[in-house]
Amino acid sequence: MKKMLGNIRKGYGKKLVSIHMWNAWLVLFLALSGLLLVGGFWREVLGEGRVWLKWAHIAFGLVLLIPVIYYLLLAAKHWKRLKGKTAQKTNVIFVLLLLVGWIVSGIVLWQFRLAGPRAANMALLVHDLLTWIGLPVIIYHSITRVKWLKEPKMRSVIPEQDAGESGGASGGQQRPAATGGPQPVYTRRGFIKLAVGAGLAITVGPTFVRWIGKSFQLPGSAEYAANNANALLPDPVPLAESSPPIGGGAEGNFRVYTVTDIPAFDNSNWSFTINGLVDKTFTWNWEEFVRLQREVQVSDFHCVTGWSVYKNTWEGLPLYKLLDMAGVQNKATTVKFYSGDGVYTDSLTLAQARMEDVMVAVMHDGQPIPNQLGGPVRLITPQMYAYKSVKWLNRIELIEEDHVGYWEQRGYDKDAWVPGAKRV
Repeated sequence: MKKMLGNIRKGYGKKLVSIHMWNAWLVLFLALSGLLLVGGFWREVLGEGRVWLKWAHIAFGLVLLIPVIYYLLLAAKHWKRLKGKTAQKTNVIFVLLLLVGWIVSGIVLWQFRLAGPRAANMALLVHDLLTWIGLPVIIYHSITRVKWLKEPKMRSVIPEQDAGESGGASGGQQRPAATGGPQPVYTRRGFIKLAVGAGLAITVGPTFVRWIGKSFQLPGSAEYAANNANALLPDPVPLAESSPPIGGGAEGNFRVYTVTDIPAFDNSNWSFTINGLVDKTFTWNWEEFVRLQREVQVSDFHCVTGWSVYKNTWEGLPLYKLLDMAGVQNKATTVKFYSGDGVYTDSLTLAQARMEDVMVAVMHDGQPIPNQLGGPVRLITPQMYAYKSVKWLNRIELIEEDHVGYWEQRGYDKDAWVPGAKRV
């Protein structure tokens, strides 16, 4: 074992440079793919390719383990070379913590079904936080070390002539460059580093501040309701169990994802239909729909991307009661749901649709569901991940054949059960 470690550590300076390079490329891919995966615009543009990109993101994240483990095998020798260099030691520790944090939180998100919603929720917050903190540092670190900045003419310090130990990434010694006259206050390299740092502060800083605000004080239901672009009258009158909410109010915050622009509705362009293989077709306008007898439930809401909102008080119509009103014909096997965005659809089996907690919701925590969160009406499936909870729901169709929903067509599981759910 000792001999093997000795062989691994031989020429460790060059190996550290290689590790630095591979880390840079891997993190670059992970950063770009991560931004594409969370962007609402790209969710629609990528289509099925988003699923492949997600798996590539996971695979490259796992590959990131290799340079980290390899570095740890070299760390003892490297650490000796950094004796007395507090700043460099701090940098190494920061990068290691960043990479390990990314990897561990990423693995939890990858295995979210095993980890469970609460662990996934925390992992997503950690993953995002490390990304916003780490990416500016890595971008700055990489840009200010591009090859042409390392040319002797462009820098105020040059490395010792020791091929095995040279280079900033390997912790090599540096000595002042020979000078023949007065030194400028800033070298070109120093000026570029300062400019890059300032540019990152200006461009990334505000985004980071907004993310911090959204992550730790994300808009609650009341704020979404205040910005609700729907203009449907009259407002539904909440039941006593909704106002105040019997669940005590939702715990956590929603992240708004959509594959289209967020639509808005008023009385002139909204209706709700249940048709297909039913004994009686219904079409309600808003005034009629809000007069239907509603019920209240408290349930958790889980997104497949890792976040959750707990103890939501939903008010609406249990789906099985709507089905009973319409009368489901014997040939029907599937309940298909249509979104008012004109694009998104999904489905449940009849057995799934008849679960008692599946609800066509109109209110959340005593307030009308705003358009940002899928209102005025959205489906709620507490025991399934939220891509089954169709937003802007305006039509239910009973069909004989199977139906593959929007995200299932793009690689998501047909059944979206949350761990611990009572499957039917």
